[in-house]
Amino acid sequence: MASTLPDPHPGARPASDGSAASRAPGRAGVEAHGIDHIPDSARRGRPRELFSVWAAANVTYLSLVVGGALVLMGLNLWQALAVIVVGNLFWLLTGLLAVPGPVAGAPSEVVTRALYGVRGNRVNNAVTGWLISVCYFALNLAAAATAAFSLVDRAGLPVNAGTKAAVVVLIAAVTLAIGVYGHAAIVRLYLPITLALSAVFAVVGVAVLRHTDFGYAPATPLTGRDLWAAVSAGIALIASGPLSYTTSADFSRYLPRATPAKAVAGWTALGGFVPSVLVCGIGACAATAVDMNDPESSLQRLLPGWFRPVFLFALVLGTIALNALTSYSAGLALQAAGLRIRRTLSVLVDGAVAVALTLYALLVSDFLDTVGDVLQLTVLLLGPATAVYATDILLRRGRYDGPALADESPGGPFWYTGGVNAAGALALTAGVTASALCVDSVCTGPVAAALGLDLALPAGLAVASGTYALLARRVGPQ
Repeated sequence: MASTLPDPHPGARPASDGSAASRAPGRAGVEAHGIDHIPDSARRGRPRELFSVWAAANVTYLSLVVGGALVLMGLNLWQALAVIVVGNLFWLLTGLLAVPGPVAGAPSEVVTRALYGVRGNRVNNAVTGWLISVCYFALNLAAAATAAFSLVDRAGLPVNAGTKAAVVVLIAAVTLAIGVYGHAAIVRLYLPITLALSAVFAVVGVAVLRHTDFGYAPATPLTGRDLWAAVSAGIALIASGPLSYTTSADFSRYLPRATPAKAVAGWTALGGFVPSVLVCGIGACAATAVDMNDPESSLQRLLPGWFRPVFLFALVLGTIALNALTSYSAGLALQAAGLRIRRTLSVLVDGAVAVALTLYALLVSDFLDTVGDVLQLTVLLLGPATAVYATDILLRRGRYDGPALADESPGGPFWYTGGVNAAGALALTAGVTASALCVDSVCTGPVAAALGLDLALPAGLAVASGTYALLARRVGPQ
């Protein structure tokens, strides 16, 4: 039994087979499906559409900030650029995680029942799916709002508490509208958004490169263990972006069942990798010329006066594109966690929580500092979770039975023992434990203290993947 029912289209009659309320979700408006199985009759599209979906979501303000942060950490420009390329190679994992979408006709939040069992997966979705997604939504919303405040100020309007609240709500409303309309709206809108953002950031890139010091090195260059510590921390920081998208099958599940797995993985990975490398690279180059502790104001000094409002608007638009994907997946995660609620309403619930967190952060306290610290530690959980998921895909060779995954009954094929797959639960626990022992960010694990390096990412990935492969000798139904 599915944990949620599809949303009916306005004026549509329920299908006699109960598969969906419409044969063409999205064409009539709001997407009909939640976490229920997508029938073959509702599949369409080409894998290359995935490129613009992921590209639009990764031409963002935070990518500029992260790229600049690598130079602030003490790396020279070429070391920072190398770290950016290596860290973004984790988009290959995001691509792999998109492969089950067309095969199963199900989002990642349902596919992972194969890893953790029906009940175990509800806990997984509540934490790695919903909670972390809402935190990311709030952080990105705050970043977009900061750029929007500058636009309001340039327009001569007062930037007070009331104005800030109105701006946050307006940006959230646009974001949630895309998330509510769903998959078809995302596919249609993200190609023009990608083209628009690419044009804006091409101008930014040219302006930054004109001021870049290609021979930049810090006054005291890092060497030995200090250098490797900065490199490992930088790779983890860059990799936290692609690792946060354990939900990439959410956006490939409407593709026809016979879509080649290599095409799904390739277009997804390429859509994230290319813009992330370029935009992070612009941030690193800019850090050789201006103070990237205040990237928004500093970058504007490198741009022509007439172009600065365009740049600020692009920062807002890019973050809206990113957060629309986040809100969409968070809505599915809320359903998969066991809450019987329609997808459209679940997206609005996620948005309301994120808006409340953002307003509290901007108007009341330094909450975002805490959120930022928490997000640095999400690699402890997301790295192992990604590893377990990727290992399961490889063990099953990408073969998943969508209707079987939708069965939540105690006699179902993915109930395992008491609703929990011990192999997945133990592997995730082992991976998170290994990461915690090796982390050196807002806290320091004993292994990291002894070595002076943050090895949380490779340790979590290796231990989680190895443990799952060892325990899941029989991975269940194919």
